[in-house]
Amino acid sequence: MMRVGVIFGGRSGEHEISLMSAASVIRVIDRNKYEVVPIGITRKGKWLRYDVDKVDKIEDGSWQADAESLLMTQPEKYAFTVLGSGGKSLKDIVDFALPIIHGPYCEDGKLQGLLETVNIPYAGSGVAGSCIAMDKAFAKEVFVHHGLPVCPYILIDSHILRGEHQEVEKRIAALVEDKLKYPVFVKPANMGSSVGISKVNDSEDLLTAARLAAGYDRRIVIEEGVDARELETAILGNDAPIAGAVGEIMPSEEFYDYKAKYFDGGESKLSIPADIPKDMEEEIRELAIKAYQALDCYGYSRVDFLVEKQTGRIFINEINTLPGFTNISMFPLLFMEKGMKYDEIIEEIIRLGIEKFMEKDARI
Repeated sequence: MMRVGVIFGGRSGEHEISLMSAASVIRVIDRNKYEVVPIGITRKGKWLRYDVDKVDKIEDGSWQADAESLLMTQPEKYAFTVLGSGGKSLKDIVDFALPIIHGPYCEDGKLQGLLETVNIPYAGSGVAGSCIAMDKAFAKEVFVHHGLPVCPYILIDSHILRGEHQEVEKRIAALVEDKLKYPVFVKPANMGSSVGISKVNDSEDLLTAARLAAGYDRRIVIEEGVDARELETAILGNDAPIAGAVGEIMPSEEFYDYKAKYFDGGESKLSIPADIPKDMEEEIRELAIKAYQALDCYGYSRVDFLVEKQTGRIFINEINTLPGFTNISMFPLLFMEKGMKYDEIIEEIIRLGIEKFMEKDARI
């Protein structure tokens, strides 16, 4: 039986979301086909092996204290090293890695690089695709190069935030107003789940928003806002990817921020399938596949779009190479709309990861 290491937690600001996603995956994965090996990473980067039958503790965050206690009292069962070999390494306890960690230190290619180094097959995109998709600035540059539509934007470095308050405020306002129109969205370049994002309607709040974004990344993307519907589709596949249904988000907040995504008590609404014309649905699905291939993604992803309400113009917003897998997450729902079951989606993701590993292994 294949041992699947479900890796969760992590050092990013999306730690809690990872716990929710991992718990959902562990609950539905087929135990008759796979031996699940939960592996948590703490906020400080400590790796801990955990028990598959304690899913509720993963979800509510109490897993760490329990895992540390188990390590102390039963080291022969729970101790392992991330690198190396010899019976007590990551490679010795799992046959396949299923990373369910969102944000920096996993979704950005770092964990993928580690798994490549120790030669463990894994689910999802590789180092390059993960890195580029995670960085909004890099991704937009690639999209533009491939002729794919994106909202107007500028990129600034957080070093310009240093200095006297009014001087910095004027400097940022001048940069924005030279290229963009209000409102604008201010985002950390390398973050996910709408963490650190602010909507700014005039120059007065620009500095506060930029400092919030700078708390998550050195580089800051400032993007022209459009009065838009938020549409998403999902992708599965390696060399011949397919797109799932197109869904729409009606956020409970002014935009679909971190709070609206995960902690609004269900006030945000999802419409699957989205109420859009058939030709728009097909265009979005085609653009999603083109964007996925342009960034060298494989395995699975969710692709987010903005559709301007007045004109119907479609803009690619971003690709999420490790999208949320909670029971309210868009990615599984979009393929379930096409007839796949939740556990079948997970199984296909594992199959695609193995396929990619075998293909790479054959070239060596």
